[in-house]
Amino acid sequence: MTQSPPPGAPRARIPGPQQPPAPYPRIRAGLWRQCLGGGLALWVLTAAVTYATKNTTLLPTLILLGGFLVPVTFVLWAYERHGRDLGVHLILGCFLVGGTLGVLGASVMEYYLLHPSLGMYVGVGLIEEAAKLGALMFVLRRQTRIRGLRAGLVLGATVGFGFAALESSGYAFNAAVSMKGVDLRALLETEILRGVLAPFGHGLWTAISGAVLLAYRRPNGRFRLAAPVLATYLGVSLLHALWDSTHGIAIWLVARLAGAGLDRNLFAQGYIPTPSDEQEHLFTMFSVGGLVLVSLAGVAWVRSLARRDPSWRNTP
Repeated sequence: MTQSPPPGAPRARIPGPQQPPAPYPRIRAGLWRQCLGGGLALWVLTAAVTYATKNTTLLPTLILLGGFLVPVTFVLWAYERHGRDLGVHLILGCFLVGGTLGVLGASVMEYYLLHPSLGMYVGVGLIEEAAKLGALMFVLRRQTRIRGLRAGLVLGATVGFGFAALESSGYAFNAAVSMKGVDLRALLETEILRGVLAPFGHGLWTAISGAVLLAYRRPNGRFRLAAPVLATYLGVSLLHALWDSTHGIAIWLVARLAGAGLDRNLFAQGYIPTPSDEQEHLFTMFSVGGLVLVSLAGVAWVRSLARRDPSWRNTP
């Protein structure tokens, strides 16, 4: 015979379908600002300690902080503003799994398919954008409810920023290693430059292609490679190729204006022998101006996609 609990005793909860599942963890508002400020302070402190102590065991810390700071900050901002209903688990999956798969897939394809040539930048753009888009599709293969422009913008940007974080860390490592030992100055310059440019690169391009991909996703979860999806992929690949080739295009333009002839080797080598002061100024103007134009084109494209989704406009 069962005994009833004494008065005032807490009742035992019986697990069952009537109890709602625990909610997904939420990221508090404004965390992206704290991440940016705190991460920047830690990066500066790590750089100062590394320089003062010449302790090379701090290099991985410095490389990871510099490579991941800006991408993680932008992912947190996108999640807080437009992606809270997607869940932290999906954001982490796209950033870590999607970014890693994108880097690995792009590296394998570039190794076997690309060779030094004038069209190499186009090949890099096509391969890397395909690898990131494929990684996004892999992460979302079982998430059949995830579709629409807004989800594509947020999750595509997350995969792109994961790719950018890993790629920037690799470039920083390569810059640090030289024939004379560790080049700390080159490492810091590389991380600063790539950190400033990170918002206008991989995250932006994959946000565009991811938005169109999920906008045309079927209700049953199958991805449609419709004409707009393929056209968008080719468009962001072209932006990617223009971004990567800006340096070479600037060299070519300076050589043309200087009457040095249209030597194709100048584009591949990336420099003009014994440039004058005027040529150096022209190169800076063309290279920086080219990056600005490509960035503005990408930002305008994202804004035009965001305007089509009412849920994006109604977020605070």
